[in-house]
Amino acid sequence: MMVRMWEVRGYPRTFEALLHWVCDVAVPALRHELNHVSTEVFSSTDHRVVVISRWHGAPASMPDIPAGLEARSAHAWDFTPVDL
Repeated sequence: MMVRMWEVRGYPRTFEALLHWVCDVAVPALRHELNHVSTEVFSSTDHRVVVISRWHGAPASMPDIPAGLEARSAHAWDFTPVDL
């Protein structure tokens, strides 16, 4: 199992549009990928969106963000679960 954490910071004035794009366009695109297991979306009061997706194998990339919605470029990190 692989877990990808993807994070982007939006502008205050366009944050709702960014969040809607993530939920209505980007996440549905991930769900159609062969190795997709699950995805969760989180938002914060400082205009950040975090997407946590789980995969059997290599994670798929998020689609390109529409111009003008990101205040700082998106970043992604991959993790593997730790057995306790």
